[in-house]
Formats: sequence, structure tokens, C-alpha cells
Amino acid sequence: MFDCYDHGDDPRTRLVIAALAAVVAVVVMLATAYEGGADALDYALIAVGSLSLAAYHSAPRVSLAVSTAAMAAFVLHAEPTTAAAFPVLGAVHVAAHGRQRLLGAGLGLAFLAAFFAADPGGDGAVERTLLLTGWFVCAAAMGVAGRTWQAYLRQTEERALEAERTREEAALRRAGEERLRIARELHDSLTHSISIVKLQAGVAVHLARKRGEEVPPALLAIQEAGGEAMRELRATLEVLRTDAPTGSPALLVERARSAGLPVELTVTGRERALPSDLELGVYRIVQESLTNAARHAAGAASVGVHLDYGERQVVVRVDDDGAARPGRPVAPGTGLTGMRERVEALGGALRAGARDEGGFSVRAELPLESPA
Repeated sequence: MFDCYDHGDDPRTRLVIAALAAVVAVVVMLATAYEGGADALDYALIAVGSLSLAAYHSAPRVSLAVSTAAMAAFVLHAEPTTAAAFPVLGAVHVAAHGRQRLLGAGLGLAFLAAFFAADPGGDGAVERTLLLTGWFVCAAAMGVAGRTWQAYLRQTEERALEAERTREEAALRRAGEERLRIARELHDSLTHSISIVKLQAGVAVHLARKRGEEVPPALLAIQEAGGEAMRELRATLEVLRTDAPTGSPALLVERARSAGLPVELTVTGRERALPSDLELGVYRIVQESLTNAARHAAGAASVGVHLDYGERQVVVRVDDDGAARPGRPVAPGTGLTGMRERVEALGGALRAGARDEGGFSVRAELPLESPA
């Protein structure tokens, strides 16, 4: 019933939780009024015991303890009814769902003891207590099962995202390997053949000039074309062997938007062409940060990419409004570690962690002059 406590940071979810607590209070009050014999103190205890569950995210242990204590006081003061257990059932369920199983067991036992002690010699007191015991066991089991199911869904989603990322990385790796293979083939075949043609044309031109003969224009054209072909082939091989980015940060932002991630790009300073290694570093940092935001900031309200072109350095900052919170340790993965190594290799500094207002932030400061 209270599984939405896992998303209590959302104001709409908090409103739903408060509404559920109010419904429980109304149900218990109506059942108590039907039984009769309750006074104003009893209704106050019911209200406190039910509505205190709405404060679970602010003070979880206090909220659950107050709910149980209020309902235990109610059954001790008034004639005990099974409806009085509803708020405590919710407390036990929430405790079990929140990995506080010992707390849930203690709450259930405390209420059951109070329920039985309120009228130990009454008709059916033992039967009603045993019935409530079964309810509490079911509430705790549902809480544990709900927690396990949500963990399973999260792991399934993470595995799917990791598999998608692995496929992309494998495709990029295969593309790089194919480029290197093509470069080797071109180097081993075309470069050798063109070099021989160019060499033979050069020898023929040299011998003709040495004998004082007129050099045929076709021979000069072959020599010039061979030299031009060698220069173009070397440039092509250089492109095939390089790790140049396949786009720009703006293109990465557009790709992320098309994938459903709300991203805004802000550029300040005088945007200009950067050295190849620095341009590649900026591209990879933005690429990895957007990938991490898509994986770990599920439900993020927005992601902001900010590029600041200064006179002496370029600052790359990527902020998201995801689930990261200050004080929660962030395990550095392969992507974040590789990003830090790339930034340090460029002589820069990287700061990555949770923001005070919530979400995750990556800030890289890259000097325009590469280290020696």
C-alpha cells in the first residue's frame, strides 16, 4: 500500500501518501464509531497514529514509532478492534519495505502485546490476536517482496542499459578495428604500388634529362600525379588511424534529446577551434556525462551542458537533476575513471559528485596549453 515511499521526494507522491494516511484514519474512525464507546481522546489517538505515517520520509523511525505507540494507546484505552491495527499494518509494511525488518517486527510485537493486554479475558481475544499476527506477517512479507521486486526491476533495467552501452562500445571498437585494418591494407598495397610508379617515373625523368632528351609531358604528369596520390593516401591513412570525434557537443546534445533525455546546451565565451587533443577531450567528457545521466538519473527533470571558452582554459560542466544526493557515496565506474584520466592527461582538473540541491555534476577545467 505504501510502496510509493521509495519516491517520496516527489511532491505529488507526498500528497498521495498523505491522502492514503487520511483514508486509513477515516476508515479506523468509522469502524470505531460503529463499535461505539469511544471518546475524543480515542479519535485523537487514531488521527495521530494514522497521519504520522505521512511524515515517514522526514523522520522514518520516529514516524513509525509514533504510529505504533498511538494505536497501542488507543487499544489500551478503548475496547480493542481489529480495525485499529490498520495504521500499524502500514507501519510494519513500510518498515519491511525499507529494509528495517527488525523495526517492523518490533512494532508488530509491541502492538500485538498491547492488543492482547487490553482485554486478555475477552471472548475471542486469543483468536483475534492470532488473526492480527497473520495480518502482520503478510504485511511484512509483502513489504519484503515489494522491495525485492523493485530491486529486480532496477537490476533488469541497469543490465539492459549496460547491454545497450556494451553493444555501442563493441560497435565503436569494431569500427575502429575495421579502420585500422583498412589502413593497413591501403598501406601494404596501394602505398607500395604508388611508390613504385612514382619512383620509376622519377628515374625515367632523371635519365631523360641526363641524356639531354626532352622529357615527355605524360611522364611528368605521371610523376606529379604519383606524388599527389601519395600525399592524399597519407592523409587518408591518418584519418583512418585517428580517434577523432564523430561530431560535436551540440550533436551529442541533439542525439540525447532525440533519445528522450531533456538536455540544454549553453555556450559562453568566444567559441573557437581547439587543438585536436583538447577538442577530443571536450567531446568525450560531454559524451560520457550524458551517458551517465541517461543511465543513473532516471526521471531527471533536466540536464544542462555548459561550455565556457575562456582565454586560458575551457570549462565543461554537465549537471542533472537526478536522484544523487549529498552524503551518498558515488562509486567511480569505468567511465568516470577514464574521464578523470583523460582530463589529467590534458593537464586539467575534474570534479564530479552530488550537488547540494540534488542531482549529479561533472566539471572539467582544461587548459588551452597542453602540458609538456
